[in-house]
Amino acid sequence: MTTQQKTILITGATDGIGLETARMLVSSGHAVLLHGRNPAKLETVARTLAALSGGGGVESYVADLSRFADVEALAKAVAEKHAKLDVLINNAGVYSVSDPLTKDGLDVRFAVNTIAPYLLTKRLLPLLGASGRVINLSSAAQATVDPEALAGRVNLHAGMAYAQSKLAITMWSRAMALSLMDDGPAVIAVNPRSMLGSKMVKQAYGLAGGDLRIGAEILCRAALSDEFAAASGQYFDNDTGQFASPHPDARNPQKCEAMVRVIEELLAGAIR
Repeated sequence: MTTQQKTILITGATDGIGLETARMLVSSGHAVLLHGRNPAKLETVARTLAALSGGGGVESYVADLSRFADVEALAKAVAEKHAKLDVLINNAGVYSVSDPLTKDGLDVRFAVNTIAPYLLTKRLLPLLGASGRVINLSSAAQATVDPEALAGRVNLHAGMAYAQSKLAITMWSRAMALSLMDDGPAVIAVNPRSMLGSKMVKQAYGLAGGDLRIGAEILCRAALSDEFAAASGQYFDNDTGQFASPHPDARNPQKCEAMVRVIEELLAGAIR
């Protein structure tokens, strides 16, 4: 692990793996930009983390990632305060929601888990540069993506929407890595470990789940360690503890490019 202080933005940092990752990074002296949807919860977390001994700086940013205008505003707010961002950890995710449609008519699971991190990453590329890293939260749950569902025209049950959204982020990670090559940050998809004790695991399976620190530790490694420096476009499976092959669709460059085209079209329609 590097000891040099890094500036790291973590989405979904108010609970679960995101919060545990933020705690580890702040405790190691890194400057952590916390994102959350709930202002009161975010303020409480920021205060707690800022009080950690040996802590790096802590900033907080409120945004609802199901609203693309909020994603744009988040990127702008970060860029106004920082000329450089070392790492973006796209951790925020949803599994089960009472209303599956956003105000743009998209499935909220795809909007938050797939499209928002794509938009945020694109907007922050100038800050990340060639030395930066983008760590995208994938999952062992990966299912072939229905473009109609991605576009909000087919309603899927929670488990299927989640699995498709996680394959979709793994696919755009690969496509972006291939398109940027050495001109942009390393873009890496990570399955932090199945069945950890996150809110989503409790919602989906009614289980307490495993130690969140397992997931946080691999995200910290992916963000900071040399072993991930040349891993752009790869998928790290923390169930096996190594780089591995994701779903076959994520290994098909044409399918990955097609996925990006669909996301770009949806964003063009939603952002006017």
